[in-house]
Amino acid sequence: MNLASHPVVASLTPVFILIALGYLAGRVNWIRDEAVRDLSNLVFLLLIPALLFRTMSAVHVETLDLRPLAAYFPAALLLLMGSIAWRGFNRASVVMALGGVFSNMVMIGVTLVDLAYGKQALVTLLTLVSVHALILLTVGSVVLELVVAREAREGGQQAPHVLATAWSAFKGALIHPIPLPIMSGLLYAQTGWGLPAVVDKPMQLLGNAFGPIALVLVGVTLARTPLSGHLRASLWISLSKNLLLPLMVGISAWLWGITGLPLTVMVVAAALPMGANVFLFAQRYEVAQGLTTAAMGLSTVLALFTLSIVMLLMSYVG
Repeated sequence: MNLASHPVVASLTPVFILIALGYLAGRVNWIRDEAVRDLSNLVFLLLIPALLFRTMSAVHVETLDLRPLAAYFPAALLLLMGSIAWRGFNRASVVMALGGVFSNMVMIGVTLVDLAYGKQALVTLLTLVSVHALILLTVGSVVLELVVAREAREGGQQAPHVLATAWSAFKGALIHPIPLPIMSGLLYAQTGWGLPAVVDKPMQLLGNAFGPIALVLVGVTLARTPLSGHLRASLWISLSKNLLLPLMVGISAWLWGITGLPLTVMVVAAALPMGANVFLFAQRYEVAQGLTTAAMGLSTVLALFTLSIVMLLMSYVG
């Protein structure tokens, strides 16, 4: 088979071309910082909800395979806790560990999985996406608040209540433009009504616009990401995110007896580069902000090679 026509190459190439074009646009300042914020709002508040709702509005609960949830998140949480134990119980350690397990499933994953594996694979991915932030960011918030509480006690200050912070993180992850349209679309599908054409067509057009705009935005963000001074630490986070997590998820899925397309989607989702939400945690807790930004950039650059390897392997294993 001609390498250029291989399904993995054919699906990865347009993704990284769009990211590269976004990088170019960012480097020559065709897209300014103000425009990036506006385009991000457009993507998250309009385009991605339309795509997610429309995709899940045709899915019936009895056809959903929930085993990927049971296999993916224990593996991710095990790596998260292992990374914290390895680096030590402090703010920087928790943020770095979160960077090593939190995938960019929406901005890159949705388009890539749709191109490479089709709509049925997208349902498996969105099943993971629906609780991805809810589980990992809530656990991350709880651990970070425990760290903050310990620091406050050591400094003789009153610590914020961990449960209150955990509840706030849980609500923030649940009432969000990602899980809400997934859950709403799934609930609507159970009515059996289907989407009227007058509604379905505009949602389809909005969903089609999501992929290219989101990937260009990834490139623009990459162009504004400095790597200097954090290369070694960023490399460890990137290797955890891009290679170690998919390995652990693959083993967990094998233990659960998951094979075929669901296995492939799980491993590819785990191999996606680091998601931007980790930087929000670094900002909030005022720690490792430069490192987190650098790790996100390096993880995305390395994904050009690591994702290719993982997807090629899964084309034979899955």
